[in-house]
Amino acid sequence: MSDFFKLKERNTDVKTEFMAGLTTFMTMAYILAVNPSILSASGMPSEELFTATVIASVVGTLAMAFLANLPFALAPGLGLNAYFAYTVCIGMGYSWQFALLAVFVEGVIFIILSVTPVREAMLQAIPVNLKYGIGAGIGMFVALIGFVNAGIVITGNGTILGLGEITAAGPALALIGVLIIAILSHHKVKGAILIGIFVTWILGIIAELIGWYQVDVEAGVYSLIPSGFISLPAGLSTIGFKCFDSSVMQGFSGIGDFLMHLFVVMFSFMFVDIFDTLGTLIGVASKADMLDEEGNLPEAKPALLADAIATAVGALVGTSTTTTFVESSAGVGVGGRTGLTSVFTALFFVLALFFSPIFLAIPSFATAPALIFVGYLMIESLFRIDYEDIPEAVPAYIAALSMPFAYSISTGIGMGVISYAVINACCGRAKKVGPVMWVLAVIFLAYFIFF
Repeated sequence: MSDFFKLKERNTDVKTEFMAGLTTFMTMAYILAVNPSILSASGMPSEELFTATVIASVVGTLAMAFLANLPFALAPGLGLNAYFAYTVCIGMGYSWQFALLAVFVEGVIFIILSVTPVREAMLQAIPVNLKYGIGAGIGMFVALIGFVNAGIVITGNGTILGLGEITAAGPALALIGVLIIAILSHHKVKGAILIGIFVTWILGIIAELIGWYQVDVEAGVYSLIPSGFISLPAGLSTIGFKCFDSSVMQGFSGIGDFLMHLFVVMFSFMFVDIFDTLGTLIGVASKADMLDEEGNLPEAKPALLADAIATAVGALVGTSTTTTFVESSAGVGVGGRTGLTSVFTALFFVLALFFSPIFLAIPSFATAPALIFVGYLMIESLFRIDYEDIPEAVPAYIAALSMPFAYSISTGIGMGVISYAVINACCGRAKKVGPVMWVLAVIFLAYFIFF
């Protein structure tokens, strides 16, 4: 195990990787409840969606472990699942079977691109200072997710922020959780982030028992006390492999009309996924000091291939685009450095199939402190930017700020890429941009204008 995952080479051990895997799982376990809730709006059964979410997460995370030996976990992506259900199915009127086919085609295309130099070239072409900005932006984005999940910050229209009711149990306990993690980290207590999650959850249970935390199922506020311990997973008879169902073709005038609509939906999924993944890989790898001297990720190609495989398999079992989760940074913050972290994360997802009442009882305000603290750890990359070189520094700054403000990793990358190309060109350094960056800038500009 030590030789395969290169534990000694990366200055880690099994215990550290285990804690990192558990921490990563705890910070992203919410997807087990959220993904079925969102996708069920398209007409898919939530019980089967829970199983599909686990399967897609396990396959993708294990692929990342054994193909790339990286401590990154995968699951159906937030935002992409909402686009799947509310825009493609409800808004555009397509069937969920058609949407799954679009996701599957996207995954197949990604597999082809990942075994060629195309996706890796995109990742390596991004300048090192811009990568630092992307890493810091993801840190702020992760922290904002934590603040929002805890109710400390409330959003309107997705981007307008305000202070939540911080005297309520959830926000108040989340802030206490951040303090616990910070204090434990100062004293170099191993597993500080994971301890913070569990302590915050236990405090929440106490708050529920004394009446401070009020359960309101209709408002989406559920009990923090597990309703049981063991549950049997549902099958996939309704949603499994339905992307190939004959109903996919219904509602189209012919094969040409069908293919045109399929391309539009598939491209939207693909565009967001490819740059969300690139941004996450850059940000988390930067925090883990896995980038080489030129700011590149040596294991980029197998990591991108793992992500592509997960997307295709996820569509087959019945869920929206599966992607690398930014919450992987929580495990990296604990010390995870190899694919063994991902193996442990995948094993916890498997356990969740049978112990879902326990895992689903952990509230978002208990995992929020981990995300907020990880944001603090990741923002450090801002200090690596060369601020004396304005054409290099300003695009990094724009990328970093755009991610939390636009609530989108891909939008932040787009803003950074476009500004990098324009500023350098206007400063007489057009050749420094490079052909790949120019192509990316044009693609992002076209996407922002037409999509």
